[in-house]
Amino acid sequence: MGDMQLDAGALLAAAKAETGLSDWGDASFEERFGLAIKHINSIPMDDAGRQAAGVNCNWHLTDRLKFMGDRKLYPLDAEVIDRPMFATGEPRSGTTLMHALMAVDPDARALRFWEVMHPSPPPGVAGSSHPGIKLAEAEWQEINTKMWKWLHCHPYNDMLGDGLPEDERTWTFDFRVMTPTGWWRVPMQNLSMGLPMDSAAQNRIHKMMLQAFQYKRPKKYWVLKGFHGFRLKEFFDTYPDATLVWLHRDPVQVAASSTAMMRDIMEGIVGKIDMVAEAKMHLERVRMSIANTMSNPLVSDPRVHHVRYKDFVADPIGTIRGYYEFAGREFTPRAEAAMQGYLASNKGDRHGKFDYSTRLLTDAGTDIDALNEEFRPFRERYGVDIEVRK
Repeated sequence: MGDMQLDAGALLAAAKAETGLSDWGDASFEERFGLAIKHINSIPMDDAGRQAAGVNCNWHLTDRLKFMGDRKLYPLDAEVIDRPMFATGEPRSGTTLMHALMAVDPDARALRFWEVMHPSPPPGVAGSSHPGIKLAEAEWQEINTKMWKWLHCHPYNDMLGDGLPEDERTWTFDFRVMTPTGWWRVPMQNLSMGLPMDSAAQNRIHKMMLQAFQYKRPKKYWVLKGFHGFRLKEFFDTYPDATLVWLHRDPVQVAASSTAMMRDIMEGIVGKIDMVAEAKMHLERVRMSIANTMSNPLVSDPRVHHVRYKDFVADPIGTIRGYYEFAGREFTPRAEAAMQGYLASNKGDRHGKFDYSTRLLTDAGTDIDALNEEFRPFRERYGVDIEVRK
């Protein structure tokens, strides 16, 4: 392991000097960045890894300064985000397919990876010459080469820079989360918890991105996807006219599938990981999430449309039609045709079969029968059966 350490102050100063900008858009940002650097410095890695982390930080810091600077150059605050539609639910519960289908609706607009990875200048200003388009294409080739197993459970990664990020990816330059699609070049496990969270501030950044990305572009409505269950109050404060379609799946399968997915991602970044620890972590996250689903009064808000994963898998188009009706959006024949075309030409196992089982949980000492009993109130409330995988 090397002796090199990153210097937060030097990285901040370098980004300011490189861009000629100094407004981070958040008075607490520099302090929070210091905590992120402290976390990175605590992870054993060689000097090449630490250097890669420094380059990565510079990317996100300069992007943030330019993005905040765009808000002074263009009237982005005036952009109205009208009745956005969101898919949410547990990871591995069909939200990505739901989102991918809504994203092919010709009247809808979804976030694209090239936009969130390189958000300045606004796409409507730069047009087809936006530098982020080619950059993200190359970056995704790199990601898919490094984490090729991820394509098994997430074949959508073959869309490269035109792929569909989760809403959480808009926060990468906020240094509250460190996701694989922002940190794949750095030999460390991704960090999704541990840095200071601020749901209101994070939703503001998300809205800023939507405003920037629709500026000077054809009028369309937003279709989005994120894990908003823990921040429903702040979510609806930011988007009071939004609707959410919430997919519900057997939590035991969610925990097992999430564990296997993270194995496939992290083995490409850091090599073998501790699967017992990983399974325990994902199970605890699912427990926390289900507890929130059962206790948060906003889960029953009239803007939330609840759907069973089983029903979505049985009839994806019909389920989405039901959500459009719920949201007061017209489900046009051309939207339906585009979705049918997507399903026909994008088979889920097109890059190989994704194998996982509840053995990942039993190997970590979990009693599946006891777990099924623990989640029984949730399953009864939402009509979610125990899922038996063949």
